[in-house]
Amino acid sequence: MQPLHLTLTGFRGIRDGLGLDELRLDLQALAGDAALVAITGRNGSGKTTVMDNLTPYCLLASRGSGTGGFSYYDHVFLPESVKDLVWAHAGQRYRSQIVVRLNGRRRTEAFLHRLDDDGHWRPVVLDDGLRSDGRLETYNGCVERLCGSADTFFTSVFAAQGRRPLSSYRNAEIKGLLADLLGQDQILAMGAQAGDTVRLLKGGLAGVRQGGAELELACAQVAAELQRLGGASMRQERAASVLQLATADLEAAVAAHARCTAEHAQQQAVSPQRARLALELRALQEQARTTAQDFQTQDTAALRSLERLRQRVQTRGAQVAQRRDTLLRAQQGWMQTLAQEGSVRHALHRLPLARRSLALRQARAQAAADGVAALREAETAQQREDQRLAAIEREAGKAVLWVQELTHRAGLVTTVPCVGTDLQHRCGLLGDAHAARRLVPDAQAVVDRCARERRQVLQDRRRTLQRLYDLARAPQALVVAEQAARRAGDRVVALRELAAQGPACDQARSALADLALDLAALPTPDQAADWTAEDLAERSEILQARRSVAARAAQARARLSTARARCEAALAALPPAPDGSALAQAAAAVARARTAQLTAQQALVAATRERQAVDGLQAQHAAQSQRLAAIKAHAASVERALGDWTLLARCLGHDGLIALAIDDVGPTLAHLTNELLLASHGPRFTVVLQTQCMSGKGELREGFEILVHDGDSGEPKPLGLMSGGERTWIEACLVRAVALYLAQHTGRGYDTLFSDEADGALDPERKRMFMAMKRAVLRLGGYSREYFVTQTPELVAVADAVIDLDRLWAARPVEALHDA
Repeated sequence: MQPLHLTLTGFRGIRDGLGLDELRLDLQALAGDAALVAITGRNGSGKTTVMDNLTPYCLLASRGSGTGGFSYYDHVFLPESVKDLVWAHAGQRYRSQIVVRLNGRRRTEAFLHRLDDDGHWRPVVLDDGLRSDGRLETYNGCVERLCGSADTFFTSVFAAQGRRPLSSYRNAEIKGLLADLLGQDQILAMGAQAGDTVRLLKGGLAGVRQGGAELELACAQVAAELQRLGGASMRQERAASVLQLATADLEAAVAAHARCTAEHAQQQAVSPQRARLALELRALQEQARTTAQDFQTQDTAALRSLERLRQRVQTRGAQVAQRRDTLLRAQQGWMQTLAQEGSVRHALHRLPLARRSLALRQARAQAAADGVAALREAETAQQREDQRLAAIEREAGKAVLWVQELTHRAGLVTTVPCVGTDLQHRCGLLGDAHAARRLVPDAQAVVDRCARERRQVLQDRRRTLQRLYDLARAPQALVVAEQAARRAGDRVVALRELAAQGPACDQARSALADLALDLAALPTPDQAADWTAEDLAERSEILQARRSVAARAAQARARLSTARARCEAALAALPPAPDGSALAQAAAAVARARTAQLTAQQALVAATRERQAVDGLQAQHAAQSQRLAAIKAHAASVERALGDWTLLARCLGHDGLIALAIDDVGPTLAHLTNELLLASHGPRFTVVLQTQCMSGKGELREGFEILVHDGDSGEPKPLGLMSGGERTWIEACLVRAVALYLAQHTGRGYDTLFSDEADGALDPERKRMFMAMKRAVLRLGGYSREYFVTQTPELVAVADAVIDLDRLWAARPVEALHDA
């Protein structure tokens, strides 16, 4: 792969470094027949942007590690940005066009065309039908089919800035890279297919095992159910015997019930006469009860009348006593009111004096409050005067300083050298001195005014301080006056409340006279509780009514007792009544026998069903056991197949055939690396690639380690422990050895190498040796050219051609070329 022409439109690196929206590089014209082409320029001039876009891969190698993790959107700025690269590979000319759109919805399109024999660009179509149609997937697929994978390209051919060193690769990563170098893609694909088969077998085996576990659980459940239903045949036989006994008991109970029914029918003949006599007896009993209730009601009414009479007499005495108590309580209350008459008269006499005293004390409190207000105003005036005095002193200080400065400047009128000469009219210092002399009276006037104002403020302040001294006791006087006013107010309130009771005393004297008359007119309690003649007559009538009711009740009881005795004698003469309890007991016995028979029948049906269920479960258990044995046999077969496929996947993986192939290619890569080291650096360093490492247990295991033998120290050490410059040198030789191996053994030739500032950690001497190594790689690998980015003048000097981006920036948009 060799880049021929590059056009970048809308890339941030070009705009920021060169100030161009579009950059065109005719690499054929710029490089010519040069083998080593240096791309140089100041920092930030876009060198890495140009280098990253010299390959057809859809990524910037210094910004992304692979095609799946990179996006152009952060590196372009125009609504439509384009990378247009014309490149040659395997005798064909191709054109890569990557269009990045930012207007509205973000979108990236990539097109790959091939120049046909007629000179027309046509979309690339591969032998398997893959066609570049503008989608990134098809574009990346076509590029990787033509140039190999991006990982291999950017590891061996393209040394990007800040790339990951080989010494940091893990075992699986380095083996994947070497497998791609060796063309082991088919083995890896077969290994992946074997791995897929292993995963499918594991999934299927898990399903088979799960089915077996479920079936085994079902078998266990069936066995538990069979164990629970054990003895079903014996339970069926016992249920049949119980049913026979229950049937015999039912037949005997039915016969006994029939006998009781016949006897009961014979006794029913005398039932009408017995019912008539029983009805008559119940009527007599009801009449006796009703008559007794009537007489009891009449006697109770008489007793209630007598009780009401007694209560009326008692209530009359209680009312007289209650009236006397009410009058006595009222008399006591009015006497208490009348007892305060002396205090009330005294309050009426003292109330006017107390009111005049209150007015006097309130006036004193108001005068004290006015004194406190005057004190506050004097304090405020003092603060204002202090502030005014401070302001005047500040202004006076500034004015004094101004007077001193003007006096000093005015004194220069007689001291400057140009006085009396022809230069005095043009001397700025002398002119400034004359101006200062004219300003001295004004400044002195300001000082005098400040002195007058200060004296006036000091006089006002002395008067204010005298007022503060005179009013210093005003707050204490206000407190004393307010307390005296409160006490006088409380005294007035108390006297006013007491004087308000004067009318009540006059009312009390009148009420006491009326109460004395009412108490004299009341009878005594004993007189009120005596029976009057009317009360005695009413009591005699009530007692006579009770005696009449008792006589009539005795007559009615005798008459009803005679009739009840006659009915009872007639009932006793009849034959005994039929016993219904025997018939009921016989019917209950029949019902119990029927229930027992039904229970026995249900028990027999349940036992029969259990026997049938046992037969079905036994057949089900046998079938499940056969299926379980078949599943276990199938699982064992799958496990054997899984072991075989697992072994095959491991053999076709990184630790199998690929590891063997890597073991074969390891010495070749080490030999190529050592040749480059010898040609450029001398015999000091020798590289050994170890594909097996010793574990902590002393066992060999698959791995990958780069050991470097130092001829000066005679000791080997891993590449990761080398110094920065040594590691950079050896890494470069190792990477180029990989590129040489690709060119010599796999037939995958790229024709052009790329490296971006790979010489940063080298000293000047090593940088020149580094260029010798580059030429050795070109010679051994048959490469035609290497593009490299550098800022080292020594390397630029030995390059065959130089693309100087600084000249592009200085003379936009002219392209620059230097022949070495």
